[in-house]
Amino acid sequence: MVVVIDKPMATEDLLLLPFLFFLNSLYIEREEEEMRLHGTQLVNEQGHLEIGGCDTVELAKKFGTPLYIMDEAHIRDICQQYQGSFVKGMENAEVIYASKAFSTLAMCRIIDEEGLGLDVVSGGELYTALQANFPAARIYFHGNNKSREELTMAINAGVGRIVVDNFHEMSILNELAEDLNQRVNILLRVTPGIEAHTHEYIRTGQIDSKFGFTLSDGTADRALDLALSCPFLVVEGIHAHIGSQIFELDSFRHEVQIMIGYMSDIHVRIGYLLQELNLGGGFGIYYASGDEPAQITDYAKTVQAALEDACRDQKFPRPKIIIEPGRSIVGTAGTTLYTVGSIKEIPEIRKYIAVDGGMTDNPRLALYQARYEAVLANRASEETVESVSVTGKCCESGDMLILDIDLPKAISGDLLAVSCTGAYNYSMSSNYNRLTRPGVVLVAGGHADVIVRRETHSDLLRNDVLPARLK
Repeated sequence: MVVVIDKPMATEDLLLLPFLFFLNSLYIEREEEEMRLHGTQLVNEQGHLEIGGCDTVELAKKFGTPLYIMDEAHIRDICQQYQGSFVKGMENAEVIYASKAFSTLAMCRIIDEEGLGLDVVSGGELYTALQANFPAARIYFHGNNKSREELTMAINAGVGRIVVDNFHEMSILNELAEDLNQRVNILLRVTPGIEAHTHEYIRTGQIDSKFGFTLSDGTADRALDLALSCPFLVVEGIHAHIGSQIFELDSFRHEVQIMIGYMSDIHVRIGYLLQELNLGGGFGIYYASGDEPAQITDYAKTVQAALEDACRDQKFPRPKIIIEPGRSIVGTAGTTLYTVGSIKEIPEIRKYIAVDGGMTDNPRLALYQARYEAVLANRASEETVESVSVTGKCCESGDMLILDIDLPKAISGDLLAVSCTGAYNYSMSSNYNRLTRPGVVLVAGGHADVIVRRETHSDLLRNDVLPARLK
């Protein structure tokens, strides 16, 4: 859907500009700029933020805060954009969702219904997928230190591909496959030496990485030769992931060129034709002002063009292309709703607005210096009048959610909605300070369903054991 504004925006509309990040799938085209909007969110007649047809004030009353809100329509729309651009738009391609971004039973069902595959990186993520009746043949199992138990679980489940990360894993996997008398289809993870322009903690394609077999020093060649000698392993292709939150499409073009070149070299060297190239994920999303992610269609076109050029230049047959979006499917679909508590002003220095969550439900600012935008959900149409910093309730000075943001004058009891928290928030949440994890609701068409129950204090003690001598 496209909305065209052919006259100057009214003052009250301009006041909503900090909130525009909330709307997905809509675009406002203006003479001088194009601003991206996210989701099925709007401001209703009461001046409240609505998501998926649900009034966030009512959601807070019913489910409490902090609360993760996931927009189902948006998730499905992004899945369909990926399917349309890659699977339908390219010959022999597959999109698999990187479930580490957000993994629940309901999320696995949505991904299955939209026809995507699933990327898991642990026994827990695999178990979740299987309990959601996700087809095992469409599951790819990643991880740099898979245990024997996890690998056995994957083999017995019949996952489609196991992505082998190191020699230790290769040896164990071949041994387990022999014991179970099953041949296992694998991809070899390669580190191609590409340093994508992103935060150092989420770069994975550079040579100095804990992931994969290094390409430049011949380690990848040795890994392939060894894998081909393992009687119970079937090498289907290679995998490379260069990092996360990448905006520059040239990074993906470079990745395709290097990997097709390497696959061609293998064919020339030993006559073995690899059938699959998994390019990983990493496609960036909008979090805050200044972020300029590309369109999914442009991402697909870049990969397609780079693939055609590289295969032609190398005289190499086109392999199956696999991509692994995670953040870009759920990131902008998520909003976290908080209640404002204490407010502290340090004259001429900073004003702190404290909320009832923090780094336990969103550690990304502490980890990656991540930036977010927010709006007072119960006063979403009001003018911004002051700059504040949003902090959490943990006993850590680094427990910050937003360092500087313009808001209406907040008071205790206001609701703060932080946008683009669908990826790596719930999945990285913790019980630090013995705080309970928030619940998660899935909203669509004016209905809200709990897909993860809010933890209680008794949940915190569920696994505690008191020795008899201490009773």
